[in-house]
Amino acid sequence: MRKQSGFDPYLALIVAVAQVVLSQGAAWGQRASREPLDPVAYALLLVGPLMILVRRKYPITATIVTLLATYVYTWLGYPYGPVYLAPIIMLFSLVTQGLRVAAWSMAGVTLAVFLSYGYLLSGESAGLFHDSAITAFILLVMVMAELTRILRERRAQQQRAVDEETRRQASEERLTMAQELHDVLAHNISLIHVQASTALHLMDDNPEHARTALATIKTASKEVLGEMRSVLNVLREGAPRSPTAGLDRLDELVERSGLDVTLDRAGSRPLPSQVERAAYRIVQESLTNAARYAPGSQVTVQLEYGPAELTVRIADTGATTPTMLSEEGSGNGIPGMRERASALGGTLVAGPAGTGFQVSARLPLPEENP
Repeated sequence: MRKQSGFDPYLALIVAVAQVVLSQGAAWGQRASREPLDPVAYALLLVGPLMILVRRKYPITATIVTLLATYVYTWLGYPYGPVYLAPIIMLFSLVTQGLRVAAWSMAGVTLAVFLSYGYLLSGESAGLFHDSAITAFILLVMVMAELTRILRERRAQQQRAVDEETRRQASEERLTMAQELHDVLAHNISLIHVQASTALHLMDDNPEHARTALATIKTASKEVLGEMRSVLNVLREGAPRSPTAGLDRLDELVERSGLDVTLDRAGSRPLPSQVERAAYRIVQESLTNAARYAPGSQVTVQLEYGPAELTVRIADTGATTPTMLSEEGSGNGIPGMRERASALGGTLVAGPAGTGFQVSARLPLPEENP
């Protein structure tokens, strides 16, 4: 709107020059049938351009004044032609601003005025061609204005849809980052807590094992800072639009888990980043639960790369109860893993298995290109 309002003075100047200069040429060409231009004619020619300056603030009033000046100009017998430029712009502007009823009403009045003028000028109808030409011209102006209005509204609607989609994607990215931060913090802080408890317990009797636990704490604290930076980097301009956790870092995750973990991979194939991230976080959360509730247990992590799905299975030998895992702790353990799997169209089952606990997730994969 500001850009349009800023253009109005230039438009008014262009219309003023066009109506005054071109009307002089029209007066010369119609000198035998129309009145010559005089100060009154020039004043009437400038009314429309002046109204263009205020058409945004007073659209209906400005249009009425412009049309009245045009009626008077025509009825006084001045030359036809450029004087109708300002009324066209004003009626066009009314329609595009949404004042359609007022615009069409004024267009109807204008049609009636010009048809009446033709009748009163000669005492009889000016003819079917004259009346049809005036009617067709006014209808053409109004139809073009309506088409312009429809195009603008459609363009605005499309822009709103684009903006809404952008906001939705931004919300999804924020939700993804929040989930990533939760998983990063929950895993590493749980690991630090477990290793700190171990170090305190072994400090006097077995200082060497305590030293190992403290080294694990140091590594975990460094890792959580690095992962937080990688997640938060998506907020920076030009940064990658997705967090960086992936299955290529699984060996590193297992090594610093503080658990006796056996990692088994069956097959291999490229994976979508969303599947990689979900699988990594499911393994991470499962190792966090095992470290929290079954320290010292043996854990098996299995990845099976199938043609249509990736199966992730984490099982431990500890005496973990499902109630503790689902209701206590961070509050987003198993439900969070299940949400990650469901978001990709997969499934996740978690429950007791023998003396321990098992998490099994199936994540669908796109078909491989031959």
